[in-house]
Amino acid sequence: MTESSESGTGRGGVPRAAGQREPGTPGKGFDLTKLLAERGGERYELHTAHLNHQLPRMLRTIGFDKVYERAEGAYFWDAEGNDYLDMLAGFGVMGIGRHHPVVREALHDVLDASLADLTRFDCQPLPGLLAEKLLAYSPHLDRVFFGNSGTEAVETALKFARYATGKPRILYCSHAFHGLTTGSLSVNGEAGFRDGFAPLLPDTALALGDLDSLERELKRGDVAGFVVEPIQGKGVRATPSGFLRAAQELLHRHKALLIADEVQTGLGRTGDFYAYQHEEGVEPDLVCVAKALSGGYVPVGATLGKNWIFRRVYSSMDRVLVHSASFGSNAQAMAAGLAVLSVIEDERIVANARTTGDLLRSRLAALVDRYEFLSEVRGRGLMIGIEFGRPASIGLRGRWTMLQAARKGLFAQMVVVPLLQKHRILTQVSGDELEVIKLIPPLTIGEREVDRFVTAFTAVMDDAHKGGGLMWDFGRTLVKQAIANR
Repeated sequence: MTESSESGTGRGGVPRAAGQREPGTPGKGFDLTKLLAERGGERYELHTAHLNHQLPRMLRTIGFDKVYERAEGAYFWDAEGNDYLDMLAGFGVMGIGRHHPVVREALHDVLDASLADLTRFDCQPLPGLLAEKLLAYSPHLDRVFFGNSGTEAVETALKFARYATGKPRILYCSHAFHGLTTGSLSVNGEAGFRDGFAPLLPDTALALGDLDSLERELKRGDVAGFVVEPIQGKGVRATPSGFLRAAQELLHRHKALLIADEVQTGLGRTGDFYAYQHEEGVEPDLVCVAKALSGGYVPVGATLGKNWIFRRVYSSMDRVLVHSASFGSNAQAMAAGLAVLSVIEDERIVANARTTGDLLRSRLAALVDRYEFLSEVRGRGLMIGIEFGRPASIGLRGRWTMLQAARKGLFAQMVVVPLLQKHRILTQVSGDELEVIKLIPPLTIGEREVDRFVTAFTAVMDDAHKGGGLMWDFGRTLVKQAIANR
């Protein structure tokens, strides 16, 4: 009988009571597979009782209360074995698809390695290796801070810009989305997210592409930086050609920084590794990434920046922990990030995003002249916006006006719902009160998925222009719901 099976001492001579199991040895009290089998069917009830109660209510209202059993790549499957095409990618998190085998293997490996992780007082190799790999895609940048999300990456950039420049104010764009924690909420250009959370930081919104307003604000002398999405997630609006380069020159002339928020656009989504790289000569002082770097498994965020900025923030040993994150640089996140970058390179993900995105966008754009409700198709790579607008014919125009009077964005929602319910394709409306559907699928999709989406979208547009049927029945339900919520 061993020492660890009776009373006495355990590992390292630590006293242990009779019958007490050695800490760290496997127990029998938790069986995840059994738990899910027994209670997985309660998912919507559990969420209603203990989490955000409005989410299941909203999902049931629009018929999105599906039960997905498993996922792989760009697909989900329900209990009956029906497949669903994912054109949302978890809001961009699943950049290389769900459960990629390379990332899975890396996570198994890092867990099996039993690394001495997060000791706080050593330097593990994985963070340095991931930073080195990330910086290779932005050779003008020198250092990385790892946090746990996109909003943390933005928070880091805001703090670093303010400290490095000694100035308090950050400029941002109307309709921007940079996160929902208090600092990043201060540069969130959508009032619906900001309402009720004041006071926020004293930052200033500009119209996207407005260089005159940018220069006017910079002349006040108190601007630390300008944070911008090269393509806004809300509405899928790209910065005008030449704007980032001109903004960079203005900012540097006034000793302020350009901050590129690449949380959704980065890591290949737009057909270049970073979206700012579509414009020659743009070299942001700080770059924020997250989402796809996780591989869909472990939350991670990264803020890349120039050496002088980091050296100013971490100016002495007394300031070594002036900005940190308890779970930042953890081994699982770093392993996932390294695996993701390996997949991006080995499977030519960036090139695929460019070619497949061009194919999808061109096939959708060819439908604009065919359908009165379809106004514009725009975007880059596999970040595509489909915008709907007021039709010309009197009959369709009346239906459009009815929806707009109840609530803007209802027509786009009417398209999203049949795409899921009739064609098993998951998409999203691009923002509150916007008649825009945003497509941000896994970057691994190909011609088969393009064919499936275009065929389904064409069928939905045909139904919409017939002026009757299930789609418009659902539209009337949405109108009643919108009026009831006023």
